[in-house]
Amino acid sequence: MLENISPIIKTLINLELIDEGNISSLPLSGKSSSESLATLFESSIISNDTYSKEMSSRFGIPLLDVSTLDKASIPTELIDNKIVARHSVLPIYKHGKNLFVATIDPTNKNALDEIKFYTGLQIIPVQTELSALTSLIQELESEQGGGLEDFLGDGDLELDIADADEAEKPADDAFDPNEAPIVKYVNKILIDAINQGASDIHIEPFEKELRIRFRVDGVLYKATSQPMSFAPRIVARIKILAKLDIAERRAPQDGRVRLRISKTKAYDFRVNTLPTVHGEKVVLRILDSSAANLDLTTLGFTDEQLELYRHVVNRPYGMVLITGPTGSGKTVTLYSALNTLNTPAKNISSVEDPVEIQLPGITQVNINEKAGLDFAGALRAFLRQDPDIIMLGEIRDLETGEIAIKAAQTGHMVLSTLHTNDAPSTLTRLLNMGIPAFNVASAVHLIVAQRLARKLCQNCKVAFELPDKVMLEAGFKQSDLGTFTLYQASEKGCSNCTNGYRGRAGIFQVMPISENIKAMIMEGCTENDIDKSATDDGVLDLRASGLIKVKEGLTTLEEIERVTNV
Repeated sequence: MLENISPIIKTLINLELIDEGNISSLPLSGKSSSESLATLFESSIISNDTYSKEMSSRFGIPLLDVSTLDKASIPTELIDNKIVARHSVLPIYKHGKNLFVATIDPTNKNALDEIKFYTGLQIIPVQTELSALTSLIQELESEQGGGLEDFLGDGDLELDIADADEAEKPADDAFDPNEAPIVKYVNKILIDAINQGASDIHIEPFEKELRIRFRVDGVLYKATSQPMSFAPRIVARIKILAKLDIAERRAPQDGRVRLRISKTKAYDFRVNTLPTVHGEKVVLRILDSSAANLDLTTLGFTDEQLELYRHVVNRPYGMVLITGPTGSGKTVTLYSALNTLNTPAKNISSVEDPVEIQLPGITQVNINEKAGLDFAGALRAFLRQDPDIIMLGEIRDLETGEIAIKAAQTGHMVLSTLHTNDAPSTLTRLLNMGIPAFNVASAVHLIVAQRLARKLCQNCKVAFELPDKVMLEAGFKQSDLGTFTLYQASEKGCSNCTNGYRGRAGIFQVMPISENIKAMIMEGCTENDIDKSATDDGVLDLRASGLIKVKEGLTTLEEIERVTNV
């Protein structure tokens, strides 16, 4: 007989639902009921579905799919979260003095008795599947976020703070933002965001609650909320970490936090505070150099677009511009090119606000406006240091644009970004800045507009059909109809994804500045004229590039509609 196994395993053996000989090699000793059952299910000794149906039948208790429940109606306040976690049980419905409790182990009388003692109610067990119950408990915990008192016993995380001046102390410190629960709660927010693959954390004060949201794969999701009474403490703690002035609550501030997970792994957070009607809103951008995939072939270019991009960035001089909104992946596209150009034979310099991806072999500079170092100043310094390739984080003004254009005209390859909607409008933006048309036409060699579209989870995506008329209106050609399968995201998603999506891929408009477009720039043609000329030359716009991803089954038509704003 196996030793030190959970009672549920013994019950299954006694009921002859599993054979002792089949589980003798499994690591079941010392594990809880939920852990033991998970091991059985993973090894296919018995399935989750079969187990739940058999337990329901043998013990005469109802079987319920808890994933169908309305989470808002679940009375989570009736028992302590520690009981839920320890026994894998969850109160799901209270009727009079009866409390229906979902469980995966109806033989665990200790758990049911503990809940009865804790609530004073009559407990009625309900059988459910382990995976569904575990998923529901995790969702509820995530939404509740836990009270600050839950973090008194947590281990501390080592936080290093980026270089900045010492924060000023408030004149009237009405509370202590360094108290243990606040410190540990803020640490947990940062860790949870990293674990969920978030790119941003939004901490937003409202009249009655402090809402915390994570941006995952480009979409914001509510992570948790806290009473507004905790808002000043949480915001002040973050401002201390970022070495901001916690006494200044009337003006926006910028800072930086470093979270060190281990001796070899750390994350940087770019912090911005903004005064609002109900208090200060804080947004943290998560910067993780190690997570960036700098392989050009994985970004999402078509074969023709990739060949053109590679060809132009390998030229000895000229300007390549990447355009798109904040968070559209422009920096990764630029650094993927720099990664291929980065050799000991070339002197590469970059200036950003701030440096988001650290790449050995490249001289990287953070702008520091307090010290008088801006993009234009850094660019002037670069030109005195014999550069081959220059990367500017962004062309923001006429001075920076003019210096960058002249550098591109005098034997340097210049890579930079602009915030415009598409490639043709980038030319209009440069002209509106005041840069002469001749300089734009002669210096700019390639413009890449891009967006990031969420990729379908390949484990749970669902095939579906649309009428031919709708397909044609969406932009597909008559010849495309019937040649591919449309997919949509699964409503519930799965354990490998978020709402049916996992990861993102770029969609691109790669527009070379042809002789015809140069002439149009000099003649003062509109961006619509340039767009039509580029299309006639075979340049795919963002919409057309996105539809290719749909035909390949990588994303959904709905997602392309969202990111291309059509």
